[in-house]
Amino acid sequence: MLKKATLAFALIMALIGAQRAAAETIDVFDDHGGSVALYAQRWQGLAARGIDVRIVGPCQSACTVLLGYIPRQRICVTPQARFGFHTALRPDMTDLLWRGYAADIRGWINARGGLTRDFKWMGAPDVYRYFRKC
Repeated sequence: MLKKATLAFALIMALIGAQRAAAETIDVFDDHGGSVALYAQRWQGLAARGIDVRIVGPCQSACTVLLGYIPRQRICVTPQARFGFHTALRPDMTDLLWRGYAADIRGWINARGGLTRDFKWMGAPDVYRYFRKC
């Protein structure tokens, strides 16, 4: 009888965990950025909670700071996903962005002229080389 109760408890806990994980997915779309410092603070907190991120549209400018906080295995992209990379207004915030990008993402940006004031857009099919499809 104790084994059945333990098994039932484990099953209930697994179902609760699965529901919680599903509730912890954030969709990112049409995000034009803003303050790099505020975005960094937001994504750092969300990363600490273990959230998953689904990129379903444009994520540009300061929005891309999420790449420095959310582990790649917790990010997925849809066909409409696009990352827009460019320099921040302040050099120290550009450094924060740059340090947060993985080496392969920095390589992709560098192959297109590096971070400049003009956007470098990464969309399909390139996003599929770096992130898993949702």
